[in-house]
Amino acid sequence: MIAVSHQPLDGITVIDLSQIYNGPYATFLMAAAGARVIKVEPPGGEPLRRRGVVGGAALPFAMLNGCKESIVLDLKSEAGKAALFALIEGADVIVENYAPGTMDRLGLSAAVLQARNPRLIYASSSGFGSDGPYKSYPAMDLTVQAMAGVMHTTGFPDRPPVKAGPALCDFFAGIHLYGAIATALYDRERTGVARKLEVAMQDAVYASLSSSLGMHWGTLGQENPPPPRTGNRHGGLAEAPYNVYPTTDGHIAIICVGEVHWRALTTAMGRTDLSEDPRYTSLKARVAAMDEVDALVSGWTSTRTKDEVFTTLMAHKVACAPVRTLDEVTHDPNMHARGALQWQDHPDLGRIVVQHSPLRYAGVPLRKLEPSRALGADTEQVLAGVMGPAQGTSIG
Repeated sequence: MIAVSHQPLDGITVIDLSQIYNGPYATFLMAAAGARVIKVEPPGGEPLRRRGVVGGAALPFAMLNGCKESIVLDLKSEAGKAALFALIEGADVIVENYAPGTMDRLGLSAAVLQARNPRLIYASSSGFGSDGPYKSYPAMDLTVQAMAGVMHTTGFPDRPPVKAGPALCDFFAGIHLYGAIATALYDRERTGVARKLEVAMQDAVYASLSSSLGMHWGTLGQENPPPPRTGNRHGGLAEAPYNVYPTTDGHIAIICVGEVHWRALTTAMGRTDLSEDPRYTSLKARVAAMDEVDALVSGWTSTRTKDEVFTTLMAHKVACAPVRTLDEVTHDPNMHARGALQWQDHPDLGRIVVQHSPLRYAGVPLRKLEPSRALGADTEQVLAGVMGPAQGTSIG
């Protein structure tokens, strides 16, 4: 392997106006890849920072805003706008996830900013996009989950819909936003054209409904179609066994994708007769007898601990995993060994666990994760660098 002396985005400067999860995750991925990210917040800080008054709520800000410089600008003021204009003159990317039309009303539209810097990529994200009938709808992860079908397909069939535990729509959009920015940077290097780009949260999450959509299309016109919520079963009810099964000390997730896995599971259970039973010898047959299959597997797992089941099934190469607590996940030995999770001594929060970027680049070590900065900690230094010492001091 050839050693590389630089991070992939070294030399790229990003002006980050984004807030909460969506945009900040995209810009965190850029910072982790070597970009210089200048986070611009309004007086008082962005909403995620202000949530820190609630116990534990300061951790997400620290997770998403490490390796970024922090400055404060009032973009409603002429001085704040002048400072932003100075910043973007030497920047490669500006990122915002305000409600559509906000930057236009501030006089800071893509056209205005790109006229000052034709090489500036303008990246925006919103809940429902800037050009459709939903563009003015307030968008939070919860409302997009509801509108996008995530809640309709999450939960158990005999109970009301529920939201997915993680903020899926925010982070799916953040990942897509990062991908769009990286694509636009590549295109700019080839053509010299700096694009305006957009990612809508609703658009970003749709493809993840593929299993549920497959079942929906496959049962159109049926008098009694299956319910859209399948609990812990496969979203398209097309795999069996595929569920979360009880143990003496919790639960374990088990999936058998094909006949090899089913035979391995029955061998691990000491029930090789099941692999020859015509009721279960094919995927189609097992799906038709899903309740019976789940009862058989549950009968075996429920007399053993999670570790006993996991160890046994791993020895037989059956895909499974214990259902783990958040505390177990934050101490995950695999993620810590790979640097995906790291302990950090944060100046405000003490010793915490933060994630690194999932993106790895051969030949270069992971960038050191610097703690998130205090609000406005870099205002004077950053603005002095683009406006001169006097202006930087007066605005900061």
